[in-house]
Amino acid sequence: MAAKPAKSAPKSQPASPARSNIKGTKAELLKYYRDMLMIRRFEERAGQLYGMGHIGGFCHLYIGQEAVVVGVEAVKKPGDQTITGYRDHGHMLACGMDPNGVMAELTGREGGYSKGKGGSMHMFSSEANFYGGHGIVGAQIPLGAGLAFANKYRKNNSVSLTYFGDGASNQGQVFEAMNMAQLWKLPAVFIIENNQYAMGTAVTRAHSDTHLYRRGAAFGIPGMEVDGMDVLEVREAARQAIDHARAGEGPYILEMKTYRYRGHSMSDPAKYRTREEVDKIREHNDPIKRCEQRIFDAKFATEAELKEIDNEIKAIVKAAADFSLESPEPAPSELYTDVLA
Repeated sequence: MAAKPAKSAPKSQPASPARSNIKGTKAELLKYYRDMLMIRRFEERAGQLYGMGHIGGFCHLYIGQEAVVVGVEAVKKPGDQTITGYRDHGHMLACGMDPNGVMAELTGREGGYSKGKGGSMHMFSSEANFYGGHGIVGAQIPLGAGLAFANKYRKNNSVSLTYFGDGASNQGQVFEAMNMAQLWKLPAVFIIENNQYAMGTAVTRAHSDTHLYRRGAAFGIPGMEVDGMDVLEVREAARQAIDHARAGEGPYILEMKTYRYRGHSMSDPAKYRTREEVDKIREHNDPIKRCEQRIFDAKFATEAELKEIDNEIKAIVKAAADFSLESPEPAPSELYTDVLA
């Protein structure tokens, strides 16, 4: 799949939903469907808890972008690391982190992954090779390059996967990290989740070159533009990028053309775009609906069977929400733990 500029798309829209011929097995498609739906239902419940005052601070939902992380995670190998920005709950769940622990961290409880001290944007799990959750725009990118440097130094054959948004792709530290990654041929994949709006600014207003996969061209880093609303397209692009990095060929850039349905954060009314624009994407280019249609076309499951999966996931998410409210708040002494001088 060669990297090439996409044809001009409508302003502030993800890539055209042209249906690919990539096939998935029954087990694969049902797993991807379940994983994406888990993220969707989890984020919907997180939004509800935020509205009820149970989640404080900032909360950035991943609704609409589920195919990106699920497709990439599908081709990861044990030992590969994931690091991302503050729209991170979906990445945690895709990495296999427990919904109970993620939701409890959102509500600031002892049962959370960071013992209630990190909140929405700062959760970690070394067991899941998930290195955050970072609140500073672009801060995770040089850290992701650092993880890749450690992999090369240790000769462990692992690859670092660094996710960031279209807005973060303009940060200066991105280019410093990419330069070093290519100079030292680090096993790194940089994944730009281009959801079309950096907070409230459309890509066309903030980027002189809107083909963001070319961000590493000055350093000789190859890149590819990917339909980030198609989980199988994402999977195959991620496979190519990860194989490239693991083979010692250096970093690779994937630009995932995706879309977020909610505002930048829960406090964003998203008045910079029309309701019609969002509804059009939901109706014609939703990643979960597209996976569902593949399942129906292949006769892998009936509508009733998918409904049963949805009910199972809703029960898991409800249990996570209940756990997040029943778990005690951290003791005051927790202020002094995990602090390094």
